[in-house]
Amino acid sequence: MKTLTVKLPDPLFAEIESAARSRKVTKSEIVRERLERAKTEKQSLWSRMEDLVFDDETLPRDISSNKEHMRDYGKNRADR
Repeated sequence: MKTLTVKLPDPLFAEIESAARSRKVTKSEIVRERLERAKTEKQSLWSRMEDLVFDDETLPRDISSNKEHMRDYGKNRADR
């Protein structure tokens, strides 16, 4: 097996270190697993960002067809 040295931002390093400690494996094992998972997961951009957009369970079912939902669209919040 080859060795690769990388520099990681402190938060990412802490996350990897914490995961390794809790699972009682090496940090290298955590990084290898994540790299393998990223390689095999062929996700669309939408599926990778979906949790950042909105929860469709909370939206009205007619949001795209009912003009009432667009009534205040484009106005400043102070104007509403």
